[in-house]
Amino acid sequence: QVQVVESGGDSVQAGGSLRLSCTASGFPFDRSLMAWFRQAPGKGREGVSCISYNGRTPVIADSVKGRFTISKDNDKDTLYLQMENLKVEDTAVYYCAAVQRFHCSGSWYRVDEYPFWGQGTQVTVSS
Repeated sequence: QVQVVESGGDSVQAGGSLRLSCTASGFPFDRSLMAWFRQAPGKGREGVSCISYNGRTPVIADSVKGRFTISKDNDKDTLYLQMENLKVEDTAVYYCAAVQRFHCSGSWYRVDEYPFWGQGTQVTVSS
């Protein structure tokens, strides 16, 4: 069975940092692209970042560009999101998503592109 599990969410002060992890199994991780999404209460699920199957080609949303870094370790079947200089507006539940495709497309941020999802991890940033 497919299993996608996020971890690392916490409450932090603005300007702080966090490292989220996503461990996945039940599908060919090394042949799948991965993405991070986030969702604040009352808002839709927003694409944060995407990375190609081999970890070589990251895509970062403008809202977090320069602050967040996505990476993929195929030896550990783990996806990471390093978040720096966190802002209050980064507060959300962060979700890990996967699809058995090689490269992030121009529509990588569409929720319906991803059949596999984790349950999310809460990130709370206070001023």
